[in-house]
Amino acid sequence: MLLFADELECTAEVLIVVSMLSVPSVFFRPKGREEESDTARERFFVPESDHLTLLNTYRQWKQNDYSSSWCTKHFVHAKGLNKAREVHAQLLEIMGTQKLTHVSCGTSWDLVRKAICSAYFCNSAHIKGIGEYINMLTSIPCNLHPSSALFGLGYTPDFVVYHELIMTQREYMRSVTAVEGEWLAELGPMFFSVKESYKSRLQKRKKEKQDQQHMDWEMEQEQDRQEKEAAAAAMKLAREEAATPRHAGIIDMTTPLRPANRNSRTPRRVGL
Repeated sequence: MLLFADELECTAEVLIVVSMLSVPSVFFRPKGREEESDTARERFFVPESDHLTLLNTYRQWKQNDYSSSWCTKHFVHAKGLNKAREVHAQLLEIMGTQKLTHVSCGTSWDLVRKAICSAYFCNSAHIKGIGEYINMLTSIPCNLHPSSALFGLGYTPDFVVYHELIMTQREYMRSVTAVEGEWLAELGPMFFSVKESYKSRLQKRKKEKQDQQHMDWEMEQEQDRQEKEAAAAAMKLAREEAATPRHAGIIDMTTPLRPANRNSRTPRRVGL
């Protein structure tokens, strides 16, 4: 994950994610205060990713000077965060020896999600129903845990990767991140290929129809423009002909022509 993050230039974020994954869950849910602790946890949620939720939690703890009282107030294990901080320092030192750059991508969360996908494409799952998924390699059914940031998101991503499965009465995915199908095909081409879904085909045909309608409209507009130009040219020519004076010498057909005079006349006959 860190090696691919170096290529994507998001090692600062991925380093924190890896450190947080190396310790047990930092969130606790005391008995009798379940609703209050759930509300506090939701403040750290980053849509589409539990990994980014861990990143956000660590950063807020850091912004509050690694305060233990802050942890207590927000139902977070201070001991777990301190352990993650130690792992972070160790990994940062190792990165230096391996000539890996420590660089942040800011708020470009897609880069971080893609780096996470590079490490977990074997733990990828495809949607089956609301909150229900199937592992794409083993076909094992798995579910979103109610504590996940993706649970109750409003929509269910088509593809996810997860850190591990928790086996109880049902198989729950722990630390889940929504990913793109194209990323899985790019990072694990030996396992995945991109296939056009029925929904994608419908969208493609709809777009082609809209493009064709737009082309037809443009052709009609062009034809109308040409007809208007031709009509304007004809009117201009007619006006020019009307303004041109007629030539003299035109015979007036209303005046009858007189017959030409004859030079000789028949002599009158006298008494025979």
